[in-house]
Amino acid sequence: MRKLLHFVHEIGTIMYVGGILSQIVIGILFTHAAPEVTVTVYTYKLQSAYILILPGLGLKIATDLIQWFACRERACSMRIKLACTAFLTINAFVFLVPMMPDLLALAEASIPDGHLSDAFLSLEGREQLVGMSNVIPLAVEMIMGSFRPAISRSERVATHAVRTPPSARKRRYY
Repeated sequence: MRKLLHFVHEIGTIMYVGGILSQIVIGILFTHAAPEVTVTVYTYKLQSAYILILPGLGLKIATDLIQWFACRERACSMRIKLACTAFLTINAFVFLVPMMPDLLALAEASIPDGHLSDAFLSLEGREQLVGMSNVIPLAVEMIMGSFRPAISRSERVATHAVRTPPSARKRRYY
């Protein structure tokens, strides 16, 4: 069961991170594009969010919650991972995804003028800042999920006791 959960979680991570990276690349390639091209870019970004990013995030959340509740995984790394995932989820559903249709509408409204409006550029700047705020929590979440470091003293002691053969353990006489 755990191997299947980890596999599904990896699929979710690939979808989530892959969708984000594709949005970053297309955004960089067409930074100063005409409004018509910007409409195409933001149509892609919106569909990418619906097809890759949100379902990937959903898979990650579902597998983390199954590990927390059904598998009783309570390590500190799991708690940190859940906190980072909560941050990413709030950022996605409260800020980023609601901004996408607005950005698309502003880009479409800029077509007659031939250049992107100040309202579009302002909202795009905010979207980029919110997106950048995801970098550290995403990196921390991925590190905690992949390496599962022993963070608390009791976890480090338990990990050391499991890894050290009994013949190599030092005897302590107090």
